[in-house]
Amino acid sequence: MVHLVADGHGTVGFVVPRAVGGAVVRNRVKRRLRALVAARLDMVAGADLVVRALPAAADASYDKLSADLDGAVRHAQRRGRSS
Repeated sequence: MVHLVADGHGTVGFVVPRAVGGAVVRNRVKRRLRALVAARLDMVAGADLVVRALPAAADASYDKLSADLDGAVRHAQRRGRSS
């Protein structure tokens, strides 16, 4: 799940609740998400972005997380333009 504020300051935050797994699993998910967002900073330039990991992220491959993040950011951008 992604929340995007288009007129933000360029801040990125991650929410990885305990439902995702233990500390080791949550930290692994956060590291992966950080790397994925860093590679996509141009997609969210000048926007505030909050990425909330769902429990399925614990077992998702890097490629699956990447595809899910891309889809969620595109969806949030479309939703922001229609408001």
